Amino acid sequence: MVTGSENLFGEFFGTLVLVVFGCGVCANLTLTKSKGVGGGWICIAFGWGLAVTLGVFTATTLGAPQGDLNPAVTLAKTLAGVYTFGQFIMTSLVQILGGIVGAAIVWLAYLPHWSETPDPAAKLGIFSTAPAIRNAAANFLTETIATFFLMFVIWMIFSGPVGAMVPGYGPYIVGMLIVALGLSLGGPTGYAMNPARDLGPRIAHAILPIPGKGGSDWGYAWIPVFAPLCGALLAYLVASACGFPF
Repeated sequence: MVTGSENLFGEFFGTLVLVVFGCGVCANLTLTKSKGVGGGWICIAFGWGLAVTLGVFTATTLGAPQGDLNPAVTLAKTLAGVYTFGQFIMTSLVQILGGIVGAAIVWLAYLPHWSETPDPAAKLGIFSTAPAIRNAAANFLTETIATFFLMFVIWMIFSGPVGAMVPGYGPYIVGMLIVALGLSLGGPTGYAMNPARDLGPRIAHAILPIPGKGGSDWGYAWIPVFAPLCGALLAYLVASACGFPF
């Protein structure tokens, strides 16, 4: 059972680091006159994979023993007995707050570029995900599937003979899992898989004074919040049915 306020401190800063490096790579590849413009999807996938690795190291170093960075992951672990429901709520809130602050830092880092970029949708895409084809049922299904494999494979990584890895090696493997998910399942929706990663920066987009930013697409925002939670629940149910030793 996770205990202590240091878990919240670590999850806040870990998620902040995740979003700085993750949304940062999106900004680098998108904003007009940035040196990384046009880098492509492979850069996005590897950027987010490295962002997760660095965020997990930050979270665990600052006192979060699990290093979730993701309310969906925290929900699955709550079902497995790692957290109480109250801890799940508080941890999720600080993860979202970390996402807001991390996104604001990216805004500051690229401050002159926002007014140079004419496309409002491109600006929003730096902060939050959007579907390639807007179909609520299909988009929800994609995010559920992607998050199922995120959580299920995380449990598989840290169990059994292969799970007995050298200490400190786990975050690198999870980072590569994020890369793999981006390259395989990221195309339809941008693979949010994380309510804090999407909702936190989307809130930042809504409140920051970004020139010509347009709307924050709140009509879609519920999908990258609730579909990952469903995917995490499904991962727990399947792992339980397989006899996984939580």
